[in-house]
Amino acid sequence: MTAQAQPLNEVQLMLLRLFSRPMPTQDVEAIRDMLLNYYEKALHEEVERVIEQKGITRADFEAVLNKQQRTK
Repeated sequence: MTAQAQPLNEVQLMLLRLFSRPMPTQDVEAIRDMLLNYYEKALHEEVERVIEQKGITRADFEAVLNKQQRTK
């Protein structure tokens, strides 16, 4: 099975242009950390939104956690 190439989006192209130069390892790590922090925050906000939208409570979470899980 072959993967079909998708065209790069605007953000990907901008990042390629911006970072198409040699960079110290420290800069690469700092940029990676910044992006990870951004997406971690975005994910947290989305989870909170869904929890609120669906009316999920702490008791709901506790019920799932305390439910005995069957193993295969």
